[in-house]
Amino acid sequence: MGRRRPRPAGCLLLVIAAIVIVVVVALLLWYLLAGRLRLPGPKPPGPTRPTSQPADCPDVFLLSVPGTWESNSNDDPYNPSANPASLMLNISNPIRAKFPNERVEVYTTPYVAQFSNPIAIPPDGQSSYNNSRSEGATRSTDKLAQTYKKCPLTTYVLAGFSQGAVIVGDIAAQIGAGKGPIPEDLVLGVTTIADGRRDVGDPGEATEIGPTPPGVGAEVALKGLNVPGITMTGPRGGFGKLANRTFTICAAGDLICDSPRQALNPANILGSLNILVRAAGNPVHSLYNGYQVDDNGTTATVWTVNWASGLIENAPHPAHS
Repeated sequence: MGRRRPRPAGCLLLVIAAIVIVVVVALLLWYLLAGRLRLPGPKPPGPTRPTSQPADCPDVFLLSVPGTWESNSNDDPYNPSANPASLMLNISNPIRAKFPNERVEVYTTPYVAQFSNPIAIPPDGQSSYNNSRSEGATRSTDKLAQTYKKCPLTTYVLAGFSQGAVIVGDIAAQIGAGKGPIPEDLVLGVTTIADGRRDVGDPGEATEIGPTPPGVGAEVALKGLNVPGITMTGPRGGFGKLANRTFTICAAGDLICDSPRQALNPANILGSLNILVRAAGNPVHSLYNGYQVDDNGTTATVWTVNWASGLIENAPHPAHS
């Protein structure tokens, strides 16, 4: 019996090359399908304001941005019902009930509000964080810009929770830097609850309401992590001229806003992603409606309602024509 002839080395190299090509194509498709983060660019305010505005313009505009799994792209911004348990409804509904429509327009940004786990097998079928956050940011910014264009004397209150807090905080930082969709002097105040980019202690950051956990937002702890569908953008660098009107609430142990610095190391991508995905559904993160921020038992949502109500009550009454 004759000896087997060894396979040419060239065949082995072809097989290896084919495998490498398949892996590279798969990674490229993964990134393309997951989506890139597409945040709206600067929208500097327009020309000098008039002395009056249209009769159907509200005195105050309240922007409410829900958190992950608390909205969808087709929800009604004036009667949101995508998730009846949405935390932000505990803020927007009392405000809507307290003031007439001509005094305050309450707008809840409708967006996909999802956070797909990029390492789930099989895929979980949700929209990626990048696509979700991009849609929420674009819709919120566009609505503010449209309102200012039509109603140049209206003033603004901004509030958001979780992914919505990231969106609201980003918009506030742009406004505070003079690059936002509305002028800084028209913003009465901003509050974020469980902000994933929370980074207190530095000049220009938000004022803490309630206890101050030692950690930072997950996006700050994971700065530099960029995998398909998830771009962690790190700290904002402060709120500029809005710093003295911006507040944040974070419960200790909520990994979305209270992650140990450097603990979610991008070098350990799979472990970091698992922690991040679990953080979005952790028990602490879902209990802000009962989380007390002072010794009187005031909860995070009640504090935010009282804060917003005070701003609206004392807001200017612009002339209408």
